[in-house]
Amino acid sequence: MLDELKKTLLECPVVKKGEYFYFVHPISDGVPLVEPELLNDIMDYIIDNYNLDLIDKIVGVESMGIPLATALSLKTGIPFVVIRKRSYGLEGEHHVHQTTGYSESELYINGLTKKDNVLLIDDVVSTGGTLINVIKAMDEIGLNLVNVIVPIGKDDGEIIVKDATGYEIDTLVKIKMVDGKVTIIDE
Repeated sequence: MLDELKKTLLECPVVKKGEYFYFVHPISDGVPLVEPELLNDIMDYIIDNYNLDLIDKIVGVESMGIPLATALSLKTGIPFVVIRKRSYGLEGEHHVHQTTGYSESELYINGLTKKDNVLLIDDVVSTGGTLINVIKAMDEIGLNLVNVIVPIGKDDGEIIVKDATGYEIDTLVKIKMVDGKVTIIDE
């Protein structure tokens, strides 16, 4: 399973930004080309391996959580909400500070209400900066976070998030950077 995701990870280019090795992949960056087979591989895996009957809303984090949330919504019929990088000033908007391995920014949550059963999907977890802050904000809102699914887990990202939030992060493929290349870690 997830053969297409694994194949594309092993073939993706890697660039170095300072001391940080950054893999450039369709799921995490939208380049190279995002092929439908890759999205189908991931969505079919999620649909086959998770009980989505309790989910009211799928939540994706801008930017690369958007195509994942869209694809999952189209396949399941469950509506989705995007956590955005700009404020709309809507009533009930929640502000989230995001820190990643290579940047800092602000995120804004709209369209979610207390007691919503949500599935949170994002592209990659490596330092945990985005997911930790988003999950804490969701707890403040009073959401029922049923699943947190991330197709690509880099290094110990899911452990960092669990230690900081208490939530299990379901990474579909785990990777490490070895000698400037992506290596898939089998469990």
